[in-house]
Amino acid sequence: MKIPAMRYILTLILTLVTLACEAGPRARELGVPFDGVPGPLNAITDVAGVTVGQVTLMEDLDGGRKVRTGVTAILPRGRDSLALHAFGAWFALNGAGEMTGTTWLEESGELEGPVLLTNTHSVGVVHDAAIAWRVRQGRPDATGYWWSSAVVAETWDGYLNDINGFHVRARHVDEALEKAAAGPVEEGNVGAGTGTICYEFKCGIGTASRRVAFGNREHIVGVLVQANHGLRDGLRIAGVPVGQHLREHRVYSENDPKASESGSIIIVVATDAPLLPHQLKRIAKRAALGLARTGSTADNGSGDIFIAFSTANAAAMRGAPLALAEFIPNGELSPLFAATVQATEEAIVNAMVAARDMEGTEGRYAKALPHADLQALLSHYGRLLK
Repeated sequence: MKIPAMRYILTLILTLVTLACEAGPRARELGVPFDGVPGPLNAITDVAGVTVGQVTLMEDLDGGRKVRTGVTAILPRGRDSLALHAFGAWFALNGAGEMTGTTWLEESGELEGPVLLTNTHSVGVVHDAAIAWRVRQGRPDATGYWWSSAVVAETWDGYLNDINGFHVRARHVDEALEKAAAGPVEEGNVGAGTGTICYEFKCGIGTASRRVAFGNREHIVGVLVQANHGLRDGLRIAGVPVGQHLREHRVYSENDPKASESGSIIIVVATDAPLLPHQLKRIAKRAALGLARTGSTADNGSGDIFIAFSTANAAAMRGAPLALAEFIPNGELSPLFAATVQATEEAIVNAMVAARDMEGTEGRYAKALPHADLQALLSHYGRLLK
């Protein structure tokens, strides 16, 4: 082996070890039981070609204001996403939120670039920056234009973040897109999840994956969530009513009239299984069942919006006058449905486990899920894996 190649491999190993040390334990490592078999990284990037980039904005300003926000970018085919579309679909379980680009996604059945996540009041700047980034990359599309209908989704992080300070800039979007990579995905207080809360605990970005066997072949379903939803009472982990036991450090008091499930969650589902757009919509709908397993009821004010895409059928996206696409028959989809439910549930719990306590703007505070207390409750209910 040549020395430069060996040096690259050693650097990669060191990077992975460093990330693992910094990240702390994930839900499985705490003994939380989950159904299904995860991929090697238990992340959305187990789907070959998918890359993720994140920019985290943390700054303390004058007057008690604090920046706690960011951007997360998911590229279905990595850099090839610029010219090579992917079959896709979306679903709104409850629509008190925003995901741009969905009208054309619904009409065409094709996802024509990255999926970007940010805070509610930064959707505009992220949308503009995503299109500008696309234009700068080179040649126009087949029509001769740099036409783009960018997909940008959001959750509201204004409890901890100075959301009306508009701190996300175009350069942050560029950075997230440019640094998008395969491999481990940071979770918790990072990227678009920097300032988010779920079940009144500090939350953030989470991810998970599942292997699905089809005879002599295997497919992967990967999920990434930006979790910012739910009230404490509803939280269930591995079937255990965790939220009904861990009552301290709630965001809302018991009788606070503002206490409603008015947060949101964005769920991104990726798979390498060959699926058509109408089948991917069926996949996107199943993310709702994984969300429900953790205790959400998708209240009136919650923005629960999901998107699913397939990295298969690349040849059908190359602009031939007659395109041929493969697909799994509808009667064989149930294992993929189950994988979506399982990976979504675990991604949400991973987001909570990875998060850390955070002091936010105007002195507000969000406590993270205490690991030892979670393990004690799982043990009490006979659900802790030894």
